[in-house]
Amino acid sequence: MKLSRLSKISLLLAVFFLLDKLLAILRQVLIARQFGLSRELDAFNVANNVPDLLFALISGGALAMAFIPVLSEVLTKSGRESSWKLFSRIANLAFLVTSFLALLVAVFAAPMVRAQIGIAPGFTSVQQDVVIHLMRLNLIATIIFSISGLVMAGLQANQHFFFPALAPLFYNIGQIFGVLVLSPAKSYAIGPITLPAFNLGVTGLVYGVIIGACLHLLIQVPALVKYRFHWSPGLALKDEEVQKVLRMMGPRLLTMFFIQLTFLIRDNLASRLAAGAVTSLTYGYMLAQVPETLVGTAIGTAMLPTLSEHFAAGMKEAFLQTIQKAVQVLIAVTLPIAAVMAIGLRPLLSLAFNFGDAGTTLLAWVTAAFLLGLMGQSLKEVGARSFYARQSPWVPLITAAINVALYIGIGSLLYRPLGAPGIALTDSIVFTLEAIILLAVLSRRMISPIRLGSSVWRPLAAMLTAGLVTWGSLSFLEPRVSPLISGTVPMILGILVCLPWVWKEFRLLGHL
Repeated sequence: MKLSRLSKISLLLAVFFLLDKLLAILRQVLIARQFGLSRELDAFNVANNVPDLLFALISGGALAMAFIPVLSEVLTKSGRESSWKLFSRIANLAFLVTSFLALLVAVFAAPMVRAQIGIAPGFTSVQQDVVIHLMRLNLIATIIFSISGLVMAGLQANQHFFFPALAPLFYNIGQIFGVLVLSPAKSYAIGPITLPAFNLGVTGLVYGVIIGACLHLLIQVPALVKYRFHWSPGLALKDEEVQKVLRMMGPRLLTMFFIQLTFLIRDNLASRLAAGAVTSLTYGYMLAQVPETLVGTAIGTAMLPTLSEHFAAGMKEAFLQTIQKAVQVLIAVTLPIAAVMAIGLRPLLSLAFNFGDAGTTLLAWVTAAFLLGLMGQSLKEVGARSFYARQSPWVPLITAAINVALYIGIGSLLYRPLGAPGIALTDSIVFTLEAIILLAVLSRRMISPIRLGSSVWRPLAAMLTAGLVTWGSLSFLEPRVSPLISGTVPMILGILVCLPWVWKEFRLLGHL
């Protein structure tokens, strides 16, 4: 099967995203075995939220999504030298704004953590002190990411995806160094090599994050050299292209704020539950994000520069066809994967994380609840990027604001009776609704509606078939064989039996 350029890029990104997720899971397994479902690990996970929010707002999401369409347009019309000049001005601005906001967060960290509407009102005062310390330390990595995240966007606008896809791997390597060397009290032995142990506890994990952020930036430098990057000083806020990015960025910044706010709401609610609730949500979300990243994020990331070029060139039919194919593929792939993972993961969770029966059961239910929203999360990737490619950021902003209101309302109703799985279920409900709204509005604004035809019932049949086979084979194997076999064979069988139902969409992957 001959692959289109967009399909090749999506496949490349999926491979690197897979490697990244495998390293991330390895890192989390090591952390889990060191700290368990403890208050200390809960504090570390909560402390990441505000620095992650700053990164997402300034360069990880707000600027990157608003930046690529404008940068692609400048590159197409004015050449690479002009595009790098625009890049420098935006990067300078991002660095200054991130540094200023990081300083504010460092100063006001205590009330942000302790307030009833803050980050962790349910934690003890000692645990809150740990969160405050770790949060301030984590801001160093955020400032580094303010540049590194934009470098990724700049290279992607140049249709270069290799080094940006490699960067997260090195970020994970830095974090794993923190887990294996900086954090533990007892040395790890890898064959004949005994690693040093600095006994820094969760603080060592944050130092690993900082090292990973440095590696994330440095590994992309060769690509900057290849594309003849030249840094220009100054901000040039009155420049027409800079203002266009800022006009796009304003709504996008608010959109990312609302998206990140859901993580703060999630941990605010979870901090009121028993120990381990925050960590189970963090791990469950991470596991559910593996297929979402490999499929939804990979396709969405590869699509954005192409859709931006289609829109700039007035190629309306090509714009529509690209989106329609992506939607069909995502529905067909995500539904059976969600069913297989939700049913079949439990033995592997028990084997990997060693949380005990109660902890493993909690994590399994939380992960399954997140997986219910896998299709919605993936479709949202395409829907939101389609609006940004059209340089129309207001609809994603409105849907994100609705999301926050729904998250607070539904989450407040579900977290007490259902615990952490209720919060995960809230996540799935609201993001699926957001994806439906985005695609419905987008469909009305195109030259013709997005048509799915018969491409919905077959994925549903695939999901049902895959789920039944996974459940049946798991029920038979789990009492008889090791967790490794009972956790992998049923899921492999589930995926294999669903392929005939969705083979048409699977082949469509090569023609995006």
